[in-house]
Order: sequence, then C-alpha cells, then structure tokens
Amino acid sequence: MSVDVRRLYEDYGPMVLRRCRRLLGSEEDALEAMQEVFVRVLERADRLDERAPSSLLYTIATNHCLNRIRSASRRPEVADGELIERIACISDQEERMFARLTLGALMGRERESTRTMAALYWVDGMTYEEVAGEVGMSVSGVRKRLRGLRVTAQAKRDEVAG
Repeated sequence: MSVDVRRLYEDYGPMVLRRCRRLLGSEEDALEAMQEVFVRVLERADRLDERAPSSLLYTIATNHCLNRIRSASRRPEVADGELIERIACISDQEERMFARLTLGALMGRERESTRTMAALYWVDGMTYEEVAGEVGMSVSGVRKRLRGLRVTAQAKRDEVAG
C-alpha cells in the first residue's frame, strides 16, 4: 500500500511546518526542513504505514530537525557548554542560533530517541508522562535518559568554564 503524499502534504503540511519552525527557529530553515520531510516521505511512500499520519510526520519532522541542528554543530566555530533548558527560553535571535548549534554539538552524541525526548520535554514543554507515551517508553526510562543528558550537559559546561 502506498501513502498518498499529496494528501498528507495538504492535510499535515502546516503541522510539520510549525514543528520545524519550533525546533529550528528560522522561517527559512523551517520551510526547507518541511520540504525535506515530505521528500523523505515521498521516497519511502511504498513502505510507510498511513494509519497514524500525524504521529508519523511529527516524528519524522522532529528527527529531521534535530539532525539538521546536529549537522550544523559540526562547524568548527561552534562551542559547547550551554545547558539544554536555556535553549527553550532564549528570545534573542543570535543567542537562539548559538543555542541551537550548542544543542546540536551535545545532541550529536546521543541516540535519536534521546534527542527526540529532549526536544519533546525541553522545547515542547511536554511532561514525562506525555513524552513516555510519544516515544513508547516508561516514565522512569524517559526520566533516566533526560537526567543522563542533563549530567552530560553540566559536565560540558564545567569543562568549558574550567
């Protein structure tokens, strides 16, 4: 069974764009990422299950945007050391870009599922229970992974400060 990508784009394009905009912070980057999400869906249309399209597209968009952030962090001018919680609260555009790159440097070493949990919890403001339901893990598993990520971020900050 092949997925009707055109219908998905028409029905869920605005949701995917909002998700990309939320994670990337830039309208231009979000529009590009949204297009790339639907290109990926188009490339895999014959293998995708269309029973839960909003969850599927939300997950693809989240992972794609986190991968873009991680890739951007590989540029040599990027420095590590910001705490993850700060990223969700930044209002200045330049600081937001630096924070995204910092997050990418930190998250690039984490599993994809951990990156997704971090975005859902710290960026989207979901509870542990909501994150657990979204990623199919227990609340204690989500809590443990995010605690480990927080410890890693703190160690990075101390490394840069010291």
